[in-house]
Amino acid sequence: MAGPPAVIWKREVEGLLQYRELVPRLEKALGKFSSRDPAEVIQPVRTTVPLQKHHGFMGLMPTYMENKGVLCTKFVCFYKREDGSNLPSTQATVVLLDPEYGNVKAVMDGELITRMRTAAVSAISAKLLMCPEAEVLAILGTGAQALSHYNVFTEMFSFKEVRVWSRTGEGSERFCRSVSGPVTVCVSAEEAVRGADVIVTVTRCAEPVLFGQWVKPGAHVAAVGACRPNWRELDDVLMKEAVVYADSREGALTESGDIILSGAEVFAELGDVINGTKPALREKTTVFKSLGMGVEDAVSAQLVFDQWEAKSCKS
Repeated sequence: MAGPPAVIWKREVEGLLQYRELVPRLEKALGKFSSRDPAEVIQPVRTTVPLQKHHGFMGLMPTYMENKGVLCTKFVCFYKREDGSNLPSTQATVVLLDPEYGNVKAVMDGELITRMRTAAVSAISAKLLMCPEAEVLAILGTGAQALSHYNVFTEMFSFKEVRVWSRTGEGSERFCRSVSGPVTVCVSAEEAVRGADVIVTVTRCAEPVLFGQWVKPGAHVAAVGACRPNWRELDDVLMKEAVVYADSREGALTESGDIILSGAEVFAELGDVINGTKPALREKTTVFKSLGMGVEDAVSAQLVFDQWEAKSCKS
């Protein structure tokens, strides 16, 4: 009979999850997802339940990786908060199960897992699609996702300048206090992105905040916010001029307002590029539309659990 599940909360997750180990595992997982081999990854499009009173949604993200023996689901609540709100925009819990017996092996805080795996996948998109000589990174937004993106992008790449923009001065000041390296604070989104080689949008916006006329030809955009079919961060000009990549084609066509409302075509999934079935068009302006996938949570949770087990055996 199985024992009680491990309970691994935020502080422990923080000590067990590192980008240097997470990024290569996520890269492999993206390729496996895009192979559409059911023995590798079974992952339906996220199921969402509206929380109308609270202007949010609850999402359920199950994944089964048969060859890896990983069964996982994440429960995530996400909200459209007003500017200045002190309430969290997302809350998440990840559950890891034994696929043979069906019992819960571990329950873990999903907030840090969500932040880190999302930022890591954005960094993978940049690794695949940005100009190799990229020097300037611009981040629109200053919340938790902005910080995780700053951390992994500056760990993986050598930018000469990192710019940041927030709707509020308080947000910019808080962000600057939180990061370990230099940041240029910009007074407008346009100032931040003009001439930038890589642009990350991690905002709460439901209307476009990034416009194609500002974007340098050949720049790479990682669009992370706007995860509902009627929300968007990018305008029609950018979406129609850029080559668009996604984590999941089905997810993008179901959930991404940036893609649905603009009518833009999804050229490829990141996994297609990793598998060599679609090219990385670095010379073009590219957009990676990130929606997040259950397989990303599953791989991250399994890494946390493996590290937790190894640590427990030593103590």
